[in-house]
Amino acid sequence: MTRTLSRTTAAATTLALAAALASCAPAEGDDGTVEVLASFYPLEYVADEIGGEHVTVSSLTPPAAEPHDLELSPSAVRSVGEADLVVYLSGFQAATDEAIDAQSPEHVVDTAEAAGLEGGTDALDPHFWLDPTRLATVGHQVADELSAVDPDNAADYAERADDLEARLTDLDTRYAEQLTSCQGATLVTSHEAFGYLADRYGLVQVGITGIDPEVDPSPKRLREVRQIVEDAGVTTLFFEILVSPKVTQTLADDLGVATAVLDPIEGHVDVERDYLEIMGDNLDALTTGLNCS
Repeated sequence: MTRTLSRTTAAATTLALAAALASCAPAEGDDGTVEVLASFYPLEYVADEIGGEHVTVSSLTPPAAEPHDLELSPSAVRSVGEADLVVYLSGFQAATDEAIDAQSPEHVVDTAEAAGLEGGTDALDPHFWLDPTRLATVGHQVADELSAVDPDNAADYAERADDLEARLTDLDTRYAEQLTSCQGATLVTSHEAFGYLADRYGLVQVGITGIDPEVDPSPKRLREVRQIVEDAGVTTLFFEILVSPKVTQTLADDLGVATAVLDPIEGHVDVERDYLEIMGDNLDALTTGLNCS
């Protein structure tokens, strides 16, 4: 009986010790990777680039979905609490903010502070990722938090953040060089998603609507934009993939000017193309539509 109790006690002690050690180890996915949950595509892109083979990244916003309108199922809300790291932008998606408040995940990166959000005409402009230098700063923020979750791979995360910064710096240089001759040009967009891009490269953004793409422009605003287009000699109005082009196209037809697509990269429509490639497409659209020579 004594030997039986001793074996039982020893087994219990071993199990308790194993449980204690497990509780101290970083949480891992089924394949041993760190589970990262991003709220929408640009943050998903950064997390994947920084984490590499050490992470499994998923997004709360499905491909081709409008992130402004995100609604989360109960299982999606639970996933916020189960992820090893959550990367989001506070104030951008109410459903994500509410899920984080409800689930209180241990490791969270709120990119709002690192991105240095600034104001638009009716609210803070969330579209910081359209300035590559701001996205690079967020990359280092993600690397720091991944290192806290998974310290064994901290050096790799830091190295990958440096590599991403180098690629984003190259992109920034391309934009600056190719848009030099467009300094001061008027950029008319369907909604004010391109303020950071415009500020970075010396353009003047004029949004037909404000930060919220779902708010229809007033007749007064349409008259104002019409006057700006005529006075500035604008030849192209830019609309987006995920928002109806009807208002922009109608205004362009009335004014006799062209239209072109400029992707705010909020939702990932073409999953075969990544952030850098889409930004390259945007640069081509800008140099053509703004008549940069």
